Amino acid sequence: MLAVTILGNNSAVPAFDRHPTSQVITLDSTVFLIDCGEGTQIQMINYKIRRSKISHIFISHLHGDHYFGLVGLINTFGLLGHQQEMHVYGPAPLQQIIQLQLNVANTKLCYPIHFHTITGEGVLVENDKYQVKTFRTNHRIECYGFVVKEKRKPRKLVAERLKQNSIPYHFYENIRNGEDFETDKGELIKNEWLTDPAPKGKVYAFCADTKYDENIIEHIRDADLIYHETTYLDHLRDRAEERFHSTTKQAATIALKANVKKLLIGHFSSRYNTLEEFESEACEVFPNTELAIEGVTYRV
Repeated sequence: MLAVTILGNNSAVPAFDRHPTSQVITLDSTVFLIDCGEGTQIQMINYKIRRSKISHIFISHLHGDHYFGLVGLINTFGLLGHQQEMHVYGPAPLQQIIQLQLNVANTKLCYPIHFHTITGEGVLVENDKYQVKTFRTNHRIECYGFVVKEKRKPRKLVAERLKQNSIPYHFYENIRNGEDFETDKGELIKNEWLTDPAPKGKVYAFCADTKYDENIIEHIRDADLIYHETTYLDHLRDRAEERFHSTTKQAATIALKANVKKLLIGHFSSRYNTLEEFESEACEVFPNTELAIEGVTYRV
């Protein structure tokens, strides 16, 4: 199961009980954190996020509302006796910034932390269960989005056909991994007959701070769920362009052109008290749009 829990949905200034950007990505037993704005730890407590499960943290860019909570989280892991390796991905200066903060406080971590510099588009993490890729977004400083792709699971055994063909139990794992079966008489039973395909893996894309830019479409095309920033309502397009942010209808247009299944919108400006108009404007262009609400988990 791939799911996204929203911890923060506001832009730079916390307002109206909304917090800076942070999201928890859960993929079966694996937990990632995307961005870590101020207050992320409190939000984790509020929404009962198991911090000890987090193994990878991805920071999109170095505007404070996307990483000012990181050093506190890293320190808390140490105070709680965290032992698991931690991998942190972000633009080049991130390691220097965090290391300076730890050094001046004479903080000694009890767990290994590995910083990985994002130098451009490509694969950041990959194994047999998932892949995380990054892509550039069009913001005022170096900024990246992330695509989390669930790998297709092994084919499902068809018990009736296994029994019908007297397949020995010890060979089941081989069949699950795609092998055919040869009987004692030399007859070849194809894997496609003994198994059913597993569902295609789900895809989630996080489109970090960006002005309207169709170059990101190729990276998020056909995704099951995307998050795209909508700092402003659509009448402030000029303001969005100037600040390298997006509006409701611009985000919805990207979702439409990318042929994604569902759009989440967030990174709301603190000038807005209520958010209903964000959803209604985006839905005019892309009907399957929802507000990214803090504390809500969205299954991909």
